[in-house]
Order: sequence, then structure tokens, then C-alpha cells
Amino acid sequence: MSEVLLVQEAGAATVAAPASGARLFRQRLRAQRAATAAAVVVLLLILAALAAPLLTALAGQDPNTYHPDLVDSAAGGVPIGSFGGISAEHWLGVEPQTGRDLFARIVYGARVSLGVAVVATLLQVAIGLVVGLAAALGNRWVDQVLSRITDINVALPLMVIALGLLAIVPPSFPRPVLIALVIGGINWAGTSKIVRAQALTLKSLDFVSAARLSGRGKWSVARRELLPSLAAPVITYAALLFPANITVEAALSFLGVGIKPPTPSWGQMLTEADTWYQSAPTYLLLPAGLLFVTVLALTVFGEGVRTALDPRAASRLRIGTGRKERKEPSKGRAS
Repeated sequence: MSEVLLVQEAGAATVAAPASGARLFRQRLRAQRAATAAAVVVLLLILAALAAPLLTALAGQDPNTYHPDLVDSAAGGVPIGSFGGISAEHWLGVEPQTGRDLFARIVYGARVSLGVAVVATLLQVAIGLVVGLAAALGNRWVDQVLSRITDINVALPLMVIALGLLAIVPPSFPRPVLIALVIGGINWAGTSKIVRAQALTLKSLDFVSAARLSGRGKWSVARRELLPSLAAPVITYAALLFPANITVEAALSFLGVGIKPPTPSWGQMLTEADTWYQSAPTYLLLPAGLLFVTVLALTVFGEGVRTALDPRAASRLRIGTGRKERKEPSKGRAS
């Protein structure tokens, strides 16, 4: 009898074994339909950007090839045909005045816009981690100096500083790289504040104190004890920074100091499209719509990541789901 009970207890323990961190995160993320749909949209956009040469080769077009025969020069360069010149050869029409293929320009523009946002986000996270950990683990003077530098960085107007820096840099410097460096080098203070606040809280916990008492150095403790605990808030904040950086790149290009022609980007296309919104509305609506969908999908996905990584939000999600499931059988019995 005791052997049977032991087997039953072992089976129950096996069933109730907690899932790993990555598996639990995926389960929580899949439980949110909006975040799952947003993740699919983001994945499709990334795949389209990575496969831009293949997609344009399938379409038989190039983003920088002019087609003057596809625009009406007598009407000021308006595309010939309906909906901006959409045809079997030009899936989304052509660009006014130049006749360049709009589909090729958009998929190559996605590479630039998403690439700039990725590099800028990684740079923001890297600088914020270093500064935040140094402030939390350093002595009082180091903390004060780094905290004041972070406060000054928060007060700096990002767009004004970026406009000034981009205006004085020689045009020979690669523009996408420059924009990513400017955005990431200026807008890291939010990450630093989050890392410092979380690290100061973690320093007082027993497992960090035990690691320090064992003789390990500050940076060894930070690498082995603090960084794993900081992963959730940093990843959550990075997921929200990514769509913001896409918007900043588009705004800089729209103001004329971002990506320069002939390199395509969604913001740069919007700059050229502002005079064609009546005669060729698709030239404005396509990049603007894609920019809106991308930022919306990334924002929803970032919120889903935050909920999946936050145990309190995940518990509220489970409670709400459980209540809904309990109500449904009661309705069935009543009927």
C-alpha cells in the first residue's frame, strides 16, 4: 500500500512540475491573442525586410531604376494608370516624377527603418545597463555623478540634439549608421534609471549578499546574480523602445536630416509624398499605413512581453481566465 502511495505521489509531483522560464514565457505570451497576432505581423515585416532582394527579384524591379515612361510629364509627373500605376509589373504602383517601383522602395525602406531601430535599441540597452549597474554598485560619489549625468540626459530634447548632430556630420558618413548612433547615444537614460532602481533593490536580497560575502567582485556578482534578474524589466523596456525608435527615424527623415535619397526609408518617402497626397494618394498612404501598422504591432507585442514577464500581471490574467471558464459551465447548467 505504501508503495502505491509513493508511486501516486511521484506521478502527482511529475504532473505538477513547474515549466521552465522560457516555456512559461511562451505559454503566457500565447495566452494573449492580441500579442500573438502582433508578433505574427512583426515577424512578417522582418522577413519581408530581410528578403527584400529576393522579393524585388521576383517582381523584376529595382528600387533605384527610373521609369520615365510610366509618369505623365505633362501633368507634373503623376503616375499613369489607376491607383498610382498599379500593374502586373508594378505591384504597388510607381513613384511620382521618377517612376521608380513603389513595392521595391517600400521593402528596401523597411530594411533601413527596422535596421536603424534595432541598432539604436541595442545601443540604448548596452549604455543603460553599464551606467545603471555602475551607479548601483559604485560608491556614493560614483552614484551621485552618474545619476546627475542621467538626469541631464533625460532633460535633453532628443529631436533638437539629433537635428543639430545630423546637420553638422559630413554627408560621406553612412546615414543609417549615424542615425542609429545618434538615437542610441542620446536616449539611453530611461534604461539606466530602470537598471539602477532594480539593481539597488536586488542588492539588499540574501542571494546577492551571499555572493558578495563569498569573495566575488562587484562585476562578477553583477554578471552572475544581477543580470539574470534584470533581464525581464530590460527586455520589456527594450520592446517598448523599438517602436519609438522607428518613429524617431521616420520623423528625422521627414524633417530632411535623416536618410538621404536615393536610399529608401519610410520616413524619407513620406517627406517626398507630402506634395502628392491629392494627385497620387497611394504614394503617401502606403508608407504611412505601413509605419502605423508596424508601430502599433510592436507596441502591442511589447505590452504582451511585459505582461508575460510580469508575474503579477500573469496572475491577474490567469484569474480572469479562470473566472470566465467557471462562469461558462454554470450557464450551461442553468440552461
